[in-house]
Amino acid sequence: MSDLYDADILLWSECQGSLLRRRAAGELVNDAEMDWPHIAEEIESVGSSQLASVRSLLTRALAHMLKCEAWPASQEVAHWRVEAIRFRQEALDVYSSSMRQRLDLERIYGRAVRQLPDMIDGQSPLPISATCPMTLDELLGVDEP
Repeated sequence: MSDLYDADILLWSECQGSLLRRRAAGELVNDAEMDWPHIAEEIESVGSSQLASVRSLLTRALAHMLKCEAWPASQEVAHWRVEAIRFRQEALDVYSSSMRQRLDLERIYGRAVRQLPDMIDGQSPLPISATCPMTLDELLGVDEP
């Protein structure tokens, strides 16, 4: 079954899902058909992927918020605000409380700062905060009604 994992992950996942459902329903399934190491790996990767998604979305939200702060006269400010809200909402949709201890907001903020261009509309940026001015809850909008 491990060969199928390497050759065709879609087919592998369908076969393993079917076997798991049968086993959960109480049917005796040949344990040799179960690819336990890869099943465990794939389950863990789901959580890692979700965490990476939240980090990415928060980075993108902060980058757009920083553009608004650094270039407040740009014609793009309204668009950046809408995008920042969308990224924050998407992050909240994926976020789970167990991620809190794994999200380093200062590191995420630093990534957002590094994504900023040197110039927009021929203008240099206004100064921005060296540290993240928001808490994770504020960024996620958890405190908002």
